[in-house]
Amino acid sequence: MVFNSKKDKFTTLLFEIAENLKQGADYFADYKLQNISDLKVFTEKMKEIEHKGDSFVHEVIMELNKAFITPIEREDILHLAMSMDDILDGLEHCAAIFEMYSITTADEYMLKFVDAIRNSTYEIEKSVNLLASKKLMNIRDHAIKIKDYESICDGIHRQSIKNLFAVEKDPIRIIQYKEIYESLEEIADCCQTVANTLETIIMKNA
Repeated sequence: MVFNSKKDKFTTLLFEIAENLKQGADYFADYKLQNISDLKVFTEKMKEIEHKGDSFVHEVIMELNKAFITPIEREDILHLAMSMDDILDGLEHCAAIFEMYSITTADEYMLKFVDAIRNSTYEIEKSVNLLASKKLMNIRDHAIKIKDYESICDGIHRQSIKNLFAVEKDPIRIIQYKEIYESLEEIADCCQTVANTLETIIMKNA
């Protein structure tokens, strides 16, 4: 079975999750932290976007419980929805770390991480849109790009940790920055999980 209409309720919900994720990544990347008070605004907005994503996932689960027939396998719909939500959860958690440690300046490694993650969410949104129009084989190129961005993040992670221990002398700052780097790396891993899920859907339905 494949999606038979752009109006399919599952297609609509998955796209809403993907669109909300992209908006969350844009906000995370574009918000300018200038002072401590900005951190509260930043984290509250990310929490709001994350809650919106949770409501979409809950709706997917409700619809799956009601549906007699689904356009693709139930577990694939659910896994795609939840794996996209994991990325947004990660971004919200990372924002909370910034607030917890009162960090208002992102270094070059953080900026590179966030740029790659944002680009991954763009590829995810494109993929879900292709899923709606049944262009399954076209999704593969986007899944590969997501995995490429994850590989880039692996390299950024290694470089950031190496530089941190070579340059930073404050042990507390080392702990704080290391946690942020690791949080961003985990988000990139979540993006790769979405890519893997998309490839599974292609394999089963193309």
